[in-house]
Amino acid sequence: MSTRRVGPLWRSGAAFVGCAVAVAVALAGCTANGQPEPTVAAGASAAVSTNGPSATVPLETSQTSTKAPVYWLGRARDGVYLYREFRDTSGTDNPVTKALRLMMSAKPLDTNLFTPWQPPKKLAASISGRNVITVDVSSDAFNSTVDEQTAQLAVQQLVYTATAAAASAGVIDTGQPVQVMLLVDGRTDQLAFNRVQLGRLMQRDPAMVASMWIIDPQGGTESPHGQIAVFGRVTMPGAEVFWQIARADVKGDKSSPYVSGHVSSSRTDATQGQFRFNVNLPAGKYVLRLFPNDPGAGDPTVLAWDSKEFTITP
Repeated sequence: MSTRRVGPLWRSGAAFVGCAVAVAVALAGCTANGQPEPTVAAGASAAVSTNGPSATVPLETSQTSTKAPVYWLGRARDGVYLYREFRDTSGTDNPVTKALRLMMSAKPLDTNLFTPWQPPKKLAASISGRNVITVDVSSDAFNSTVDEQTAQLAVQQLVYTATAAAASAGVIDTGQPVQVMLLVDGRTDQLAFNRVQLGRLMQRDPAMVASMWIIDPQGGTESPHGQIAVFGRVTMPGAEVFWQIARADVKGDKSSPYVSGHVSSSRTDATQGQFRFNVNLPAGKYVLRLFPNDPGAGDPTVLAWDSKEFTITP
């Protein structure tokens, strides 16, 4: 296979586009001890426990936030899939390089997620007018021993993160296919993690991403005033999403739902696959879980696709 080198080129002059999303506010009642009762915003039906077709993965939208979209690997249900977090970023690198550096050097906020990448000595990203993102990384980024499946996922982790960062920064045409070329020390004829042959243009593989995941709250989030706003996405627009919130600070009560319900994801183009709901909760630590089927129906095979721990402050 022939080898070629690609010089760095960053397309400048792209404008960041802001977007504001209105979140409905749920009205809370109070219990006898003054704590808010768990309530759910309109549009999401809920049950409270007294015991405590073809998938699509649309590109991210432009935003003014300094947070970078980063994808990680996570174990769920029947395998390992890609999940996304939004992370604070700084420095003078372009948005794609910033996001990839976080992916290779930082740890996920969610302790259930991980990355096989290692911090590289060199990392650069460029975008051509053909909507092609070229990433050039030093070979030390692959200093992990992984199996074939994990190596494939890791390469797609880079593809998803690079395209997400470029779309979020508004520096690519999201109406056209976006491709990624991964170079190792400027060469195209390398193996990623000694497993995956590089040297070809790559696109997002929908089979690699989780069918549903939680965007907000992120792992470790603290939410005041007894309310948590849940925002997530599924890859099947219109799909029903079942959820449970359990106490994480009560011994022996982590698996018992404190409040549960279900909501349908959007079919609208602009918000396709997204879902939102608000819940009011007493102060404490909680874990939110998402399911593709009703976990209360007694089916032992129903496992969560995603989960996040968060805290409600007094």
